[in-house]
Amino acid sequence: MRRLTLLLAASVMAGCTSPLPAVNPQMAWVDFSTPFPNDKLLMAERLDNQRTQDGRYFQVTPGSHELIVRFDFEVPGGGGMSTMSSPRERLCYLTINYDHFEAGQRYVLEGRSISFTPSARLYNSKREIVAEDRQAYCII
Repeated sequence: MRRLTLLLAASVMAGCTSPLPAVNPQMAWVDFSTPFPNDKLLMAERLDNQRTQDGRYFQVTPGSHELIVRFDFEVPGGGGMSTMSSPRERLCYLTINYDHFEAGQRYVLEGRSISFTPSARLYNSKREIVAEDRQAYCII
């Protein structure tokens, strides 16, 4: 499991070295944010049920879209005799639907976790919440 995590981290870091594409003013742009240190990774997975080419952002046409993001975060360790066991990684997929993407606008999708529970919110450029995740599917 640790080897898979290291491989994923290396591939994500390699992807981060290439520049982001130019912002298309005819489309909306969605950046990602994780406010807490135990939130490790938030990346684009699917847009309208199609796998994305670059997990660092979404660039969408105006209108309605379904965004699915992968969210990796740490949860408190459990089991064993020690109450100080090391944290574990949790992998979840969060689905966010938003009907009113606007051309030329920038949005921020923020993923956060409280203990074992992930959540995501989509903010517009005024930092107003415009959508929240409606579904979370966690693998581990």
